[in-house]
Amino acid sequence: MPSNSPSHRPAENAMQLTGAQALIKSLEMEGTEVMFGLPGGAILPVYDPLIDSSIRHILVRHEQGAGHMAEGYAHATGRPGVAMVTSGPAATNIVTPLCDAYMDSIPIVVITGQVAYSVIGTDAFQECDTVGITMPVTKHNWLITDANDVPRVIREAFHVATTGRPGPVLVDMPKDVSNQMMDWHWPDAVDLPGYKPNMKGHPKQIKDAARLMGESERPVIYAGGGILKARAAEALKELVELTRFPVVTTLMARGSFPDDHELCLGMPGMHGNYTAVTSMQKADLLIALGSRFDDRVTGKVSTFAPDAKIIHVDIDPAELGKVRRPDVPIVGDCRLVIEELVKAVKAERNKREWPSLETWHRQLREWQERYPLRYEQLEDGPLKPQYCVDMLRDNTPDDTIVVAGVGQHQMWTSQRWTFNYPYTYINSGGLGTMGFAVPAAIGAKVGKPERMVWAVDGDGCFQMTAQELVTASAERIPVKVAILNNAYLGMVRQWQELFYEERYSEVYLSPDLPDYVMWAEAMGCAGFRVDTPDDVVPTIEKANEIDDRPVVIDFRTDYREKVYPMVQAGMSNDDIILDPAHDTYGAR
Repeated sequence: MPSNSPSHRPAENAMQLTGAQALIKSLEMEGTEVMFGLPGGAILPVYDPLIDSSIRHILVRHEQGAGHMAEGYAHATGRPGVAMVTSGPAATNIVTPLCDAYMDSIPIVVITGQVAYSVIGTDAFQECDTVGITMPVTKHNWLITDANDVPRVIREAFHVATTGRPGPVLVDMPKDVSNQMMDWHWPDAVDLPGYKPNMKGHPKQIKDAARLMGESERPVIYAGGGILKARAAEALKELVELTRFPVVTTLMARGSFPDDHELCLGMPGMHGNYTAVTSMQKADLLIALGSRFDDRVTGKVSTFAPDAKIIHVDIDPAELGKVRRPDVPIVGDCRLVIEELVKAVKAERNKREWPSLETWHRQLREWQERYPLRYEQLEDGPLKPQYCVDMLRDNTPDDTIVVAGVGQHQMWTSQRWTFNYPYTYINSGGLGTMGFAVPAAIGAKVGKPERMVWAVDGDGCFQMTAQELVTASAERIPVKVAILNNAYLGMVRQWQELFYEERYSEVYLSPDLPDYVMWAEAMGCAGFRVDTPDDVVPTIEKANEIDDRPVVIDFRTDYREKVYPMVQAGMSNDDIILDPAHDTYGAR
């Protein structure tokens, strides 16, 4: 590049910068320490000043990986993840992570290159309407048309991504704007007149909620991912221990309340445990905190928790009444609302005695004892995936960060791992993105390098984004991956077995193609294969000792194993299907 090109002009001259320099400087001002990305023609001017920046850039092998890494980083740290890619196919490749982050309320900031503003609309090389395509899957997006707007837009982007209901935002940067000179100015404040999230719940509604809680005999706290987004785990624990109300934690809320607490019932939903699912069905009051009444939790909505009154707390007013009409709707930040709710509950309890919950607690204990999660690992039998998860759980530090892909392995991991710490279970809940685990685990490890990070993946999921282990090896990011290899697209096979009369259409993958050990080693990882129960723990211990490169273990698991309990899509939670090993099948 010529020495007098705009991006090489000294930034100190009259405080003038190029748009590209201003973009990098703005990211630094927002505290960005790391970004995940892949350069290309339209974003090249922005990659140039990155050489002189304090920001660590991690070069991915596919733009989808950059987006999921940013998500994993944000999940693990609570800070916004940042990704940067070029225009056209690079921008469309990152649409999936954007949608994933949108569904799960993950704060990420994505920068995309765009063809020169002067040629937009001419079908220029690698031009695509990135803003138009991403509008439905971002909280907000911007097309920058003037370099002088860069600092303001970046500041707004981080503000929007991280406040209210968190979510992904996108900034589209045309190449000629990147090269345009501007006068550097960092705005003192963000001014978005139409954007004012309501953080504090209404005092009267909080008082009404406490009154309803004081009348309930079968209450359940329905904790959702909003608890984690609001950093409300401690407040939740205080509320639970004050009221003695039992808690279910959704897939996105695992870890928000300790699994080993006597009042934790575990995960509800399509593959939730019997007690968690049935407690909601039989409840007379559900206190929904940062949860969105997802169809995987409610089953057939018209039959969901028929006797329950609803208190619904959410930062997003659009969630209130979207699926189930609340008796007490409260718009606000979960942590702030729970803290006020604790005060209101104490005041309410000072007025009168609340109903005894002993009968309700006894019923819950009876269900837990009668319908536990179960499987059987025979000494010389095929390797059970649940056994692999149990041994991983029992042979890793308590604060290990676990990242799952999507499918049977995700459900087994959520069911069987004991999550006693918040922000230790990362997965794709709303969108259900196969291929999420490997790149998200890399992002989590970058954000929390001092913590052990295990990805539990399926063989189908692993094949979608495994190439990002090359990124991890090159960058010396020692994540660990456990593949539960049953040679099938397991969850699809399970549905075909149960609901399509065992007509297995296009789900067989083969256990040996590819050879996962050779593939792992080719990507710079250590690779192991486990075929028998006896080898599970020794191999996990070997993997735990390796800290200078990624590790992959190929667990050859029983392809016949299915995830139970199960509520068939569109059916009532009353029709929960238990493992055939139980004394009843389809017990109510």
